[in-house]
Amino acid sequence: MSEMLYARDAYGQALIELGKKNNNIVVLDADLSSSTRTAKFAQVFPERFFNLGVAEQNMMGVAAGLASCGKIAFVSTFAIFGSGRAWDQVRNTIGYNKLNVKIVVTHAGITVGPDGASHQAIGDIALMRAIPTMTIVVPCDAQETKEVILASAEYQGPMYVRLGRAKVPTIAQKDGFKIGQARLLRAGKDVTIIACGIMVKLALDAADILAKEGKSCRVVNMHTIRPFDQKMIIECAKATKKIVTCEEHLTCGGLGSSVAEVLAEHIPTPMSMIGIKHRFGQSGSSEELLKEYHLTGEDIVAACRK
Repeated sequence: MSEMLYARDAYGQALIELGKKNNNIVVLDADLSSSTRTAKFAQVFPERFFNLGVAEQNMMGVAAGLASCGKIAFVSTFAIFGSGRAWDQVRNTIGYNKLNVKIVVTHAGITVGPDGASHQAIGDIALMRAIPTMTIVVPCDAQETKEVILASAEYQGPMYVRLGRAKVPTIAQKDGFKIGQARLLRAGKDVTIIACGIMVKLALDAADILAKEGKSCRVVNMHTIRPFDQKMIIECAKATKKIVTCEEHLTCGGLGSSVAEVLAEHIPTPMSMIGIKHRFGQSGSSEELLKEYHLTGEDIVAACRK
């Protein structure tokens, strides 16, 4: 069985590794450093850690100022606040000026669970896609999260990295991550399943079920939503002629929309989107909510069969 780890733990550990190598790494948080794991960095480098309190808009402005002076600013809070409450500042101070700020949010999607609809970021990818200069990455597990954070420090410009709350199984191979280049996890000829974040493991589970029925499923980890790997999408459409997308996000504006845009322009292909359909979240356990919103491996299997 794959090891279950918190992606946010990997984030905190990667920050320490970066901090030891580069004195220009600074970290900002909005009074949630224990939850986001930036407290790990604060313990080792207190002079380079800034708790801005429950003032996310101001935090983004401070990060922009630090970046304008040559710092590499990592900014963290919950996804609902980092994408929504501070969107104006992210757009106009960070995005417009192409500043080197890495917005790494945690507690994304409906698997925040009992925190309920007010804290469940289900449209954050769409909000970030509306900022032309924003690079967007959704790691699938702790291993990939570490690679993303290390790569982000070398990547010039604003980034949005989306992490969840719960432990997730480790499935990514080491040293295989590259911004903008999707990972082909499994070859197949009957249908392509394209997933991001926690849905990657469920996509692999669905492929296993369908393999027992004699169906060959190609599985792609589309960790980067921008810059988008159009080449991979077109290759998959040509190879399998059917595509299913899977995301813990609204089907409008996220991964499914991104894939549909490529297909519509380059190679029209039948597709189905697994995601949240025009609903807010609600309070409940992660398992209950994944089932309620049709985000399970069985739902992916059903979409592929259809």
